[in-house]
Amino acid sequence: MDCTSVGEGDRLRRVLVAGGAGYIGSHMVKALRAAGIEPVVLDSLRSGHRDAVREAELIEGDLGDRALLDEVLSGRSFDAVMHFASFIQVGESVRRPDLYYRNNVTNTQTLLEAMREHEVGVCVFSSSAAIFGEPEEVPIAEEQPKAPINPYGRSKWMVEQMLEDWDRAFGLRSASLRYFNAAGADPDGELGERHDPETHLIPLALRVAAGREGSLMVHGDDYDTRDGTCIRDYVHVADLCDAHLLALLRLWDGAPSGAYNLGNGAGFSVREVIEAARRVTGREIAVTYGPRRAGDPVRLVADSARARQALGWQPRRSALATIIGDAWRWEASGPPKPVRTDKKGKGRGK
Repeated sequence: MDCTSVGEGDRLRRVLVAGGAGYIGSHMVKALRAAGIEPVVLDSLRSGHRDAVREAELIEGDLGDRALLDEVLSGRSFDAVMHFASFIQVGESVRRPDLYYRNNVTNTQTLLEAMREHEVGVCVFSSSAAIFGEPEEVPIAEEQPKAPINPYGRSKWMVEQMLEDWDRAFGLRSASLRYFNAAGADPDGELGERHDPETHLIPLALRVAAGREGSLMVHGDDYDTRDGTCIRDYVHVADLCDAHLLALLRLWDGAPSGAYNLGNGAGFSVREVIEAARRVTGREIAVTYGPRRAGDPVRLVADSARARQALGWQPRRSALATIIGDAWRWEASGPPKPVRTDKKGKGRGK
C-alpha cells in the first residue's frame, strides 16, 4: 500500500497512537508506516519501551494529562486516534481495581473529551474478549451477552459503551477490536513481547525453553476441559495489526462504528500450547501446577466472521506453530531487558 492510497488530497494521513511503545502498539506503529500513514506515539513508558518506537515521534506522557493532550492535538492535524494505552493484567485488576478503572476508563474519558474538543472524529480501540466473561456459547460471536467477570474486562466493556455514547451524542465513529489472545512477534524480528511482569503463556513458556526461567507455572489443571487446563484462541500480533489498519481505512471511508472479534476460531488448551512450544523449540519446558487464577474464564474462542466479512480481514499467520516460531526467534535473540526510571531519574534494570 503506497502513501497516495491513504492520503487526504496532498496531505499524508496522521494517527496518534496512544500506548504505541507497548507490545501491540509498537507493532501497529510499524504497520502504519508501511501503509504510508504517519504515526505519532503518546506513551507514559510505564510498561512500554522507548526502543520499541522506531522511525516515529515519541511523546512521553500520560493519557490522563489533559493539558498534554490539548498541546499534542492542537499542535498538528490528526485524522484518528488508535488507543492501546490500557492496563492488561487480569489478576492485578482483581487485586487493584482502582488502578484499572482510573487508567482504562477515566483516562479514556479524558482522551475522548480532548478528541471532541480538537475535532478528531475517528477512534480505533483495543478491546478484549474479557468483556464476555464465561460465554454462553463457543465460539463467541459479537452479539453474545457481555458479562465480564473481572475488573479488567469490565473496564474494557465500559469503554466500548462510552464509544457508543460518544458516537450517538457527538458523531465520533469508532471500531472496537476485541482481541482473544494476542501472541507472536514481528516476523522481521524487530519487535516482540516484553511485558514486565510477563503474564502471557507463550512468552513465559519460551523463557523456560531459553533457560531464562526454571519452570512454567500453570494456573489450574482442574477445569472442565479436555485436559483440565484453560482453552484460549491465539491470534498473531501481525494479524491483529492488519485488522486495525482495515478498520481504520473503513472508518475513513465513512463506515459506521462497529465492534469486531479477532481470533483464529481455534482453541488450544494450556497443555497443548506447552507441547507445541516444546516441538517448535526442540527443548524441554518444565511445568509446575498451582491453583486457578482469579478472574480466568474456562474457554475463550472467537467467531471472527464479522471481521472477515465487513473488514476483509484474512489472518496470514494463524498456525500455532507459526505464532510460537516467530515468538521463539524473538526470545532466542535475547531481546533487551527493560529499564525503568525511579523518581530521582536513576535507571534500574528489570
